[in-house]
Amino acid sequence: MDQRIINLYDEYTHRPLGREEFLRKLAKLTGSVAAALTVLPLLEANYTVAQTTENGDLLTERVDYPTPHGNMKAYLARPKAEKPYGAVIVIHENRGLNAHIEDVARRAAEAGFLALAPDALSPLGGTPTNEDDARALFGKLVNEENVARFAAALPYLKGRKDCSGAVGCVGFCWGGAMANNLAISVSELKAAVAFYGRQPELAKVPSIKAAVQLHYASFDERVNAGMADYESALKAAGIHYEQYIYEGVNHAFHNDTSAARYNKEAAELAWKRTIDFFNKQLI
Repeated sequence: MDQRIINLYDEYTHRPLGREEFLRKLAKLTGSVAAALTVLPLLEANYTVAQTTENGDLLTERVDYPTPHGNMKAYLARPKAEKPYGAVIVIHENRGLNAHIEDVARRAAEAGFLALAPDALSPLGGTPTNEDDARALFGKLVNEENVARFAAALPYLKGRKDCSGAVGCVGFCWGGAMANNLAISVSELKAAVAFYGRQPELAKVPSIKAAVQLHYASFDERVNAGMADYESALKAAGIHYEQYIYEGVNHAFHNDTSAARYNKEAAELAWKRTIDFFNKQLI
C-alpha cells in the first residue's frame, strides 16, 4: 500500500483529522471516492479477527480497582492454576480497551503472567464501540489523573493472592507513552515495555527504577523523532534498557486487526522479546 495512505491514516488517528477531511484526502490519494472506500477496511481495525488466543486454560474476568480519581474497570487474565504470578499491566492504544487488547492480555496470561488491561475511559463511561468516539474522549482525560489511575493498578495487583508482587507493564501507541510515564512515576514498577510510544519528559528519566524495553517502527517518523534523545537520557542515567527498531514496518505493526499496518514477522519477534524480558525482570 502507498506509504502516503498509511501516513494519512496515522495523521487521522493521532491528531486527529476530522473524518470528512480524512476521507476527502484519502479519495484524492486513491483517485476516487470508490477507491477510498475500498482501501478503508484495510486501514481500520477489524475486531472479528482479534480472538487469536482462546480462553482454554486461562481464567478471565472483569474487575474494578480503586484509584484516587474513581474506580477503573479492567479485563484480567491469568493461567487457571492457583498460585502467585508476575503481573503485567497491558495498556491499550487511543482506541480504548477493545477486543484486540483483551487478546493481548490473554497472550500474556498464556505466557504465564497475571495480566490486567485497564480501560482508561472508565471515568467517561468506558470505551465506546465507535473508534472515532473513543479517540475523541481521550482529549477529555487529565494527564496527571490518568497516570495516577494506571499507577493504582500496582497496589491492586500486589494485594491479590495470585500476584507474586513483581509488576511490569506493556503499552502500545498511546499506551506505549503511558508505559514510559509509569516508568518515571512509579518506583515499584519492575519493567516497562513501550511499543511505538511517545517518550517521557527527559528531565525525569533519572527517576526510572524499572528496566525498560522499547520497540520502534522504522517508518514511524512521528514517534521516532524523540527516540535518540530518550536513549541518550537512559544511557546517561544508567538505566537498564533494550531498544529495537524494526525495519520496513509502520506504527502499530503489532496490531493484527489492521491489515495495512500489521507485520507478522516484526510483531512475533517483538512479542517474543517482550515475554523474554518479563521472564527476566518479573522474578
